[in-house]
Amino acid sequence: MILQLSAACPTGRPDLTIRGISLTYTKESADVVLIGGGIMSATLAALLAELQPEWDVRVFERLDYVARESSDPWNNAGTGHAALCELNYSPADANGDVDITKAININEQFHVSRQFWSHLVDEGVLTDPSTFINQVPHISYGRGEKGRDYIRARYETMVRNPLFKEMEYTDDPAVQAEWLPLMFENRGPGQVNALSKFDTGTDVDFGSLSRQLLTHAGTKNAQILTGHEVSDLNRTAEGWRVHVKNTTAGETFAVDAKFVFIGAGGGALHLLQRSGIAEGRGYGGFPVSGLFLRTSNPELVARHHAKVYGQAAFGAPPMSVPHLDTRVVQGKEYLMFGPYAGFTPKFLKKGRFTDLPFSVRGNNLPVMLNVAKDNFDLVSYLLGELASTKKKRYEALADFTPEVNPADWEFITAGQRVQVMKKDKDKGGVLGFGTELISAADGSLAALLGASPGASTAAPIMFNLLKKCFPRQYDGWEARLKDMVPSLGRQLHEDEALLDELSEYTARTLQITPRENRDLD
Repeated sequence: MILQLSAACPTGRPDLTIRGISLTYTKESADVVLIGGGIMSATLAALLAELQPEWDVRVFERLDYVARESSDPWNNAGTGHAALCELNYSPADANGDVDITKAININEQFHVSRQFWSHLVDEGVLTDPSTFINQVPHISYGRGEKGRDYIRARYETMVRNPLFKEMEYTDDPAVQAEWLPLMFENRGPGQVNALSKFDTGTDVDFGSLSRQLLTHAGTKNAQILTGHEVSDLNRTAEGWRVHVKNTTAGETFAVDAKFVFIGAGGGALHLLQRSGIAEGRGYGGFPVSGLFLRTSNPELVARHHAKVYGQAAFGAPPMSVPHLDTRVVQGKEYLMFGPYAGFTPKFLKKGRFTDLPFSVRGNNLPVMLNVAKDNFDLVSYLLGELASTKKKRYEALADFTPEVNPADWEFITAGQRVQVMKKDKDKGGVLGFGTELISAADGSLAALLGASPGASTAAPIMFNLLKKCFPRQYDGWEARLKDMVPSLGRQLHEDEALLDELSEYTARTLQITPRENRDLD
């Protein structure tokens, strides 16, 4: 199809002629364009509303409602990722020594998110913390003697660090039954298990949080446009021309923006590639889908109040670590078990089957081939999961709780996760299991790729983006940012007094207290 601009354009709204049909093609301008209506764009929009309320900000979401992909509460596990229970953040070497470097980093980041959310509660932006965050203990679970020894070694290493000093450990069956009645009350004798517990872990509804942040931004300086899909990006002298289609009206227009953030979840890779920035070359994506089992049976829910993470199967990606979780969505408690991993070439739950093949480029094909060569165990695992029967899936749940009645549970489809594939000087390409912020050299564009612990660390990721992409403004913003996050630029595990002060403040502000200790008045 050939597009031709008409000769006359007196209003600045040029007409497009498509085989004799005249359409209106509007060209607008904005200071900032945010692509995607999930937790990442919502966090950045809320920050800019506080820092630069005079800036014109546009948020484009392709679906008819915001936060319906990865940020939706039923498309993720809702874990406030703080490395309290997730065992892949604290690996053991061949000698059994546990490395908690990554756990420290992730926990520090979650403290930044907690401080930012607490600031917004103090400001009245987030009015009721229970609509998006609730206290749920985080528990790690090791089975058998090997699992017990690892959980104990991990606990002994972590509890020496101020961040994790409140962690508890038990291998006593009676205590385990007290902590987790559904899992341990009716276990047979002679089993060897170990648990470590952190009482003030959290369950987070990132969908609700995203909508509240975007609502706030919309009252300040942002236009939130749903049913608007960004199809292309082109450099201009001042920044970027963003091509957008209003999928409801069938109209296409462009926005000239000084800065663009691509926070479209799995859809970010395609738009990063469309931008053509050198920093995005060589990146690929590997999609992983999944299922969860869910129940709202009040008898089961009442006997399990925790997020319990076990150990991953051989070859399983970290996001597929089995866990039995309390979820709090719209004030109601559920239990959710999974995930059962699978594969589809879609990069989004409501994506296209061509997403994976159309993401292959000459600059990332060698990376993807090297990743494939080194990850046959992952491929085998996914094929096994695809072939798994319902019976096998219920047997996996029975490893956590011996009382499994399929009538109590329903299968739900989780959101898509796209693991980063990137260049590596030694291997040629590696599969990444975290989140990665990629920005243009001039700071005019940034994109976020990857998966867990993404949403939980949205605040520190966006603080980092502000520093990288807005260097001229950042010095002027820094004092305001430190009002929002008092620990900004500091390591809490190196200042125990500050850690205690801020932990108490955020727990009180966000109402992160054990249920039995809450003031119900």
